[in-house]
Amino acid sequence: MFAQDRGLTITEVVTDEYGEPDPARRTGWRRVRELARAGAVGEVLVRWPTAIAPESVPELRHRETRWLQEHGVRLRYTWAPLAAAGGEPRC
Repeated sequence: MFAQDRGLTITEVVTDEYGEPDPARRTGWRRVRELARAGAVGEVLVRWPTAIAPESVPELRHRETRWLQEHGVRLRYTWAPLAAAGGEPRC
């Protein structure tokens, strides 16, 4: 619904298993990076910040956000309270 309401097309749904705090070590997030590196996506939608990395390691979340931005990819949060505030992370 988030994507549809904003005229976005879903390229791929990636399941990223939670547990490992470093997103770069998770298979799902590595797939997100592959898509970004290949230029296959312009935006990445995640529910909320801790879907990327837990609150205990915000530097990992910030690292990934910057990495996506450096590859021309916009990160957006879909959880209603964050989406209402613009849905974009603050680094």
